[in-house]
Amino acid sequence: MGDFGVKTIKELAIEGLIEGKKVLIRTDFNVPLKNGMISDDSRIKSTMPSIRFCLENGASQIILMSHLGRPKGKVDKKLSLKPVAEKLSELMNEKVYFFDKYLEKPIPKTKKLVLLENLRFNEEETSNEKKFSKKLASLGDIFIQDAFGTCHREHASTVGVPEIMKKEKKILGIGFLVEKELEMLNFNNVSYPFYAILGCAKISDKIEVIEELLKRVDKLFLGGAIVFTFLKAQGYEVGTSLVEDDKLDLAKKLLKEHKNKLVFPVDIVISDDVDGGEIFTVDFDKIPENMKGLDIGDESVDLFKEELEEASTIFWNGPLGVFEMPPFDTATRDIAEYLAKSMKHVVIGGGDTHKAINDFRLQHYFTHISTGGGAALELVAGHKLPAIEILKE
Repeated sequence: MGDFGVKTIKELAIEGLIEGKKVLIRTDFNVPLKNGMISDDSRIKSTMPSIRFCLENGASQIILMSHLGRPKGKVDKKLSLKPVAEKLSELMNEKVYFFDKYLEKPIPKTKKLVLLENLRFNEEETSNEKKFSKKLASLGDIFIQDAFGTCHREHASTVGVPEIMKKEKKILGIGFLVEKELEMLNFNNVSYPFYAILGCAKISDKIEVIEELLKRVDKLFLGGAIVFTFLKAQGYEVGTSLVEDDKLDLAKKLLKEHKNKLVFPVDIVISDDVDGGEIFTVDFDKIPENMKGLDIGDESVDLFKEELEEASTIFWNGPLGVFEMPPFDTATRDIAEYLAKSMKHVVIGGGDTHKAINDFRLQHYFTHISTGGGAALELVAGHKLPAIEILKE
């Protein structure tokens, strides 16, 4: 059962438990759509190894289930998984049968590979309603969790289904994607020096992650608006930059306890308007009262690169500036390009960082890019993931 306390899909195959069975796989096909077209199919591709493995090991039928977006329990044709079924058919060169009537009709036994319609078209999915969970659980002999991005959610398809199948003595396990995520985000046996880069808007968003990382890392580099709460806590002028005044005491406490581990930017890119204002770069302690910090400056990037040279392992979560609005993506891009060329063990923590890396077309140069922002941070913060815990014997 590896180091995770759950069976992996490979272990199930070795024991001959997949052959002839109906395999129900929770996938994460929550893909970005533009005008009904999939603009990034990386989440589809990331689950294909588990699907192929089940086919190769003689599964009688594979039923895939996923959510897409937040339709809030109502049918929304713009969020249908039908385009995903078509894209998966194309990528696998294998017909995927799209089935939206799974609550009313049995799945045809002749269909080898099936994708159910968006689970969140039913409000019972997010409320983890037992009857809905029972219906989904009845579709398979084996449940495989391969949607890491939802593992922190207590929904019907993530917790309700395996809970019922466990009581029915059915087989539970994790797919290749989830196995890799658990392995890569386990920092108990990393190579040191271990450094982390954290970019976020608020301390309150990631306080547990910050505290957990500070226990483990040799250095923690901070970017994003979180920097201004720390600067204000030290008595510096931060202008109109985003600050959490109710977290100033916490910032002071972290500074006092971990001053030698925390690395801050030395210059800041500022403007009076994120959308069209004049842009300047100033020292961190020279922000005018009518200006807002929107990125870290070139000197900070050079400092970060110089310090990061010493690292053996690097974890990065969160852009360093307002990366969605160039030119405030400059520092994030520069650090991403530096790390991409560095040949170091670099783990990217999903979410906005994943999006930024994809936008920069650098996704193939890192040791691991997590498919789940929220789930990754929960794990790094030392929390247990409900969808993994339920699979344990």
